[in-house]
Amino acid sequence: MPRGKRIVIEKVIKDPVISRLKAMKIADLKNKRGMAEKELHESISEIVNRAKELYAQDKLEKEKLRNLGLLTVEEAYEELRKGGVNLSFRAFGGRVERRSIHSEKIGNKRLIPKPVIQDWIALANEYYTVKQAYNELKKYEKINLRAFIGRIEKNSVPSLKIGTARWVPKSAIEAMIHVCKNYYDVGEAVQYMVAKGVKIKRNAFERRLDRNRIPHEKIGGRRVIAKEVIEELISKELALAKPKV
Repeated sequence: MPRGKRIVIEKVIKDPVISRLKAMKIADLKNKRGMAEKELHESISEIVNRAKELYAQDKLEKEKLRNLGLLTVEEAYEELRKGGVNLSFRAFGGRVERRSIHSEKIGNKRLIPKPVIQDWIALANEYYTVKQAYNELKKYEKINLRAFIGRIEKNSVPSLKIGTARWVPKSAIEAMIHVCKNYYDVGEAVQYMVAKGVKIKRNAFERRLDRNRIPHEKIGGRRVIAKEVIEELISKELALAKPKV
């Protein structure tokens, strides 16, 4: 009997984090965002139409603007900062000028509907920008920005394009960090086993994965093996390698 068949891995890994990551679908993210944007547009239209009505009647005062939910550029920026979004005023003003931030001209004033800022804060709480996502992941995985962007382009890292920016769910990055902490990829697993004294080549290890003799998960096209599984495998490999007395 081939030696590999003499080892049976008993450890069963049921990882809810992996299950949630694999269940995350881009279509679901798009649908959820579509509903949020519909509500956002309805709120903006209601606020702007009411403001224009009051302006036409010469009843639009500064305090009424705030009560309606219309902010000056400075007020909108302060709301954004209070909500935890780290952005310079110059960068914010540039986005307003380029119309990447929705604003309305009422009379001679450029105003930003408050729901626009609230939506941005909500997005920042739920999503990372691509650069933020990369900076978080690289703390735990050796990966360069180009490779990370490649994963996004191949949809192995879920993301969502909103306006001109691409956003990555924080929950996806948190799950990927969990994988980095608790799993080995194939190369890491083989390297670790060899360091512990197990004589095994990568192609032999991959054959066992192909035959499902070693429990593993496939995430974004990569196979990963729980560290607990590798520890059990090492223990059993070393026990088999001991000379019989």
